[in-house]
Amino acid sequence: MWAAAASLNDILITQFKTIFTLSNFASAFVQSAFYGGYFVIAIPASIVIKKTSYKIAILIGLFFYTAGCMLFFPASTMATYSVFLVALFAIAIGLSFLETSANTYSSLLGPESSSTLRLNISQTFYPVGAVTGILLGKYLIFGSGASLEKQMSGLSGSARIAFGEQALQKTLLPYKYIIVVLIAAIIIFALTEFPASKVKSDASAKGAKITETLKYLLHNKPFKKGIFTQFMYIGMQTAVWSFTIRLAMSLNTSINERDASTFMIFSYIAFFLGKVAANFLMNKFGSSKILLWFSIIGSIALIYIILVHNMTAVYAAILVSGLFGPCWATIYAKTLSTVKDKRHTETAGAIIVMSIIGGAFIPLVQGLVADWTKSMSYSFIVSLVCFVIVLFYSRNQVKQGN
Repeated sequence: MWAAAASLNDILITQFKTIFTLSNFASAFVQSAFYGGYFVIAIPASIVIKKTSYKIAILIGLFFYTAGCMLFFPASTMATYSVFLVALFAIAIGLSFLETSANTYSSLLGPESSSTLRLNISQTFYPVGAVTGILLGKYLIFGSGASLEKQMSGLSGSARIAFGEQALQKTLLPYKYIIVVLIAAIIIFALTEFPASKVKSDASAKGAKITETLKYLLHNKPFKKGIFTQFMYIGMQTAVWSFTIRLAMSLNTSINERDASTFMIFSYIAFFLGKVAANFLMNKFGSSKILLWFSIIGSIALIYIILVHNMTAVYAAILVSGLFGPCWATIYAKTLSTVKDKRHTETAGAIIVMSIIGGAFIPLVQGLVADWTKSMSYSFIVSLVCFVIVLFYSRNQVKQGN
């Protein structure tokens, strides 16, 4: 469900850029509003989990997700970019609850030795939701014929405004279907009993204060390295997916938004296959080695995108999406495993989720580079830097035998 919302952002960036006449930098604020919500709510979500349960946190997340989707209706009527950003922020509040609870919950539902593999398996469902979101955007938001930019270029004054407002109404359609699914999910979760799966700790270890936890994590160097790496990875993932459609349209001006969005479907399919392949290979070679190998190939593919300015670069971007496969779950699990004092697990999991704020900043930087160089291809140097950082992190993990 959160993958569907995130992938729809890639559609909205392209749609809003034309309708509101935005620069690449300004259009990337879609991701800033979205991932900013994650950052703000992650710690409060962890407190809710501590005081209640993972089930309650998931239900709260589903509720706020539903409320955020409903805000798209007044946003489309008011037809201002800022109101849409508020709606996206509200959705992100719900998703922050879901990710903070579901990721840690998944890692706890079984032996610690297989927590990384278990989290990778559960994360395999992400691209399924992402493909669903892109398909909803492709057929419900994007139209056929010439690109939206070409259609609006011949309009001015009230005609352009009316056309833009009509296009904004199309953004409502995917969220109508999502609301129905969310309501069904709320009912199912409310009626289903789930294991508590609280982390094991002795009686004297209960009730760690938030200040104590933050102090502990602040002095945990491996944890901080993991947070930084996750920040850069999420920023890269978000940037690549935010600008793949724009990359395709910049390299082939004859295609429209609907045609270009097909490449995002291929990207998420590649992401799914990359996760499946990574899960299989981890059993044989270990998660850190797989992360290292994927990072090396991913960095090479990004260099190709930067240097080769034809449509083969788009297929290289699809390959990069496939090489994201083991990144999030592996870095998450490795970082969480550095927390040896289990009183701090819920808050540590929330802080790892807060590193998703990288998705708010890195796309802005890449959009700024695209505007500055007037080249979408050159802007991918920002993503390259991020993947190289993941590469060095995984190399260190391999050296340490983790």
